[in-house]
Amino acid sequence: MSRLFGSVRARATLAATLVVAVALVAAGTAVLLSLRSNLLGEAGTQAERSAREVATVLAVGTPYADLSLDVDDRPVQVVDDDGVLVAASEDLERISGTGVDAVKPQPAASPGGEHDADADDADDDSGESLEPGEIGGRITVSDGSATIDGDTEDYRFAAVPVKTDDRGTLTVYAGAPLSAEHGAVNTALTVMLIGFPLLLAVVAWVTWLVTRRALRPVEGIRREMAAITASEDLARRVPVPDTHDEVARLATTTNETLAALESSVERQRGFVADASHELRSPIASLRTQLEVAAAHPELLDLDGAVADTVRLQRLAADLLLLARLDAGERPAEARVDLAALAREAAEGRTGVRVRGAEGPVSVAGSRGQLGRVLANLLDNAQRHARSAVEVTVRRDGDAVVAAVADDGDGVPAADRERIFERFVRLDAARSRDDGGAGLGLAIARDVAVRHGGTLTVHDAPAGGALFELRLPGDRAGTARDM
Repeated sequence: MSRLFGSVRARATLAATLVVAVALVAAGTAVLLSLRSNLLGEAGTQAERSAREVATVLAVGTPYADLSLDVDDRPVQVVDDDGVLVAASEDLERISGTGVDAVKPQPAASPGGEHDADADDADDDSGESLEPGEIGGRITVSDGSATIDGDTEDYRFAAVPVKTDDRGTLTVYAGAPLSAEHGAVNTALTVMLIGFPLLLAVVAWVTWLVTRRALRPVEGIRREMAAITASEDLARRVPVPDTHDEVARLATTTNETLAALESSVERQRGFVADASHELRSPIASLRTQLEVAAAHPELLDLDGAVADTVRLQRLAADLLLLARLDAGERPAEARVDLAALAREAAEGRTGVRVRGAEGPVSVAGSRGQLGRVLANLLDNAQRHARSAVEVTVRRDGDAVVAAVADDGDGVPAADRERIFERFVRLDAARSRDDGGAGLGLAIARDVAVRHGGTLTVHDAPAGGALFELRLPGDRAGTARDM
């Protein structure tokens, strides 16, 4: 069953069919009940009309023997105050539902209508006080059956009271057949039982066709995605239908995801290629020195070998940190005093001055990674400064700002974003020995972004570069400090 309805088309078709089925059943039930109620009401009206016709004749004193009770072959009974049948339809053989099962008038009933004199002042069973010759307005309706001349049918009976001068209060029961009601209801039910399944079949078929057409672009997207996965060609894109609906937005989002994935893969490929290139030089240099030392120990450049090893170690550490950042590693939520961290990073460096807040300036994050950012900014500033580097840590509203300024040549406006790309060196810093591998600023910005902050470069007051690290302040730590 789960495989049978495993597709969206099948589930949509089933759901639409069920909804229509429930609606049809509800509507059909309402129609049948309304039809039956209307037909029953019409039968009651016909029975009341027949009963009133007989009551009108009785009100003017017509003897029982002169009554014409064969009204459209409908059963009629006339009952006196004592519940005795005094008149009935001639062909009436059996009756139920009126409260009087007798079908033949009692022999004691006199044509002249002898009765008890006290009956003139009595009220009828309905509680109405009637005057002689008056027909009651309160009609009692009931359902039953009757057999007339061998034919048995269901009837709706109406009971109409009438007051006579000489026979007291009489009750006239007249019935109207319910065969029309039963026939109409049965016919409507038969039509529904035949028509509803056919209508549901049409709904299911139309829904199946409509959903197939609606989902055709989705199938096209799926096939293209399967082809992209098989070919590993991230430059391909899925087709975008010209419908401006949810499917079109899905295709657009899919293409945007593919573009982002392609960019990420290209970035990773470039990163691997650049990393391989950067690692090749110190490894080759270190190997050459070791091979020379193996052949001629007296020519061993121990200082150069140590420098190449340290450079290789730093490069490996940078690459490892970038890999962890690219993997989405979340920084620790420790409380870090950025002012104290800046003083520690500047300690022992020549020409570096730290100023700004004396008390703690707290941020939430990784002490090691934030220390690495400040160290990289100071390394870059010292590399380009002429004589002095200044570090400032301050609060700026809810943010904490650490600014590193130098008095060098600054960064051209056209290169202020490019310098944060990996393995990028400007012309003044192309030497791998002096300029590094071009990863320091890239690492600094990635760490800043992972901490919810920013790292930008501007013109320093002294004419050099001003790198500004802006991080969200640790509000809890600030409140405790106060």
